[in-house]
Amino acid sequence: MARIDETDKKIINRIQTSFPIDPNPYMIIAKELGLSEAELISRVRQLKQNGIIRRIGGNFGPYKLGFFSTLCAASVPDEKLDLFTKTVNGYSGVTHNYMRSHRYNVWFTFIAESMDIIENNLRDISERTGVKEILNLPATDVFKISANFKVT
Repeated sequence: MARIDETDKKIINRIQTSFPIDPNPYMIIAKELGLSEAELISRVRQLKQNGIIRRIGGNFGPYKLGFFSTLCAASVPDEKLDLFTKTVNGYSGVTHNYMRSHRYNVWFTFIAESMDIIENNLRDISERTGVKEILNLPATDVFKISANFKVT
């Protein structure tokens, strides 16, 4: 596990919420944290290289943009795991893909312009991989909470 210092922790906590919509967002954050912009960018780059920060980007509400979202679960035999996960990850609408210790051992989320597109893509995934058991579990209600992780 990579070591992070107190400054890194402050950076991680700060950039998780209210990222500045500004031509110079890192300058604003650096000033708040008492750093130079160059030091902040260098530290963020290092945190990303170490896999501590996965990505920095917008988080949009698919329903508010007219998209549909579903949770999928698949029962994938061990010998097809590599093909299946690579195939699923090749779709731009897939946002998460996880292994679980369960009969349904691969879980992923899929977002698209319509449920028909999602269903067609799931059929395509099944045909391309030979995995027949893929559950499509669209949400009936969304209870979104903030997924910020306070680093102490």
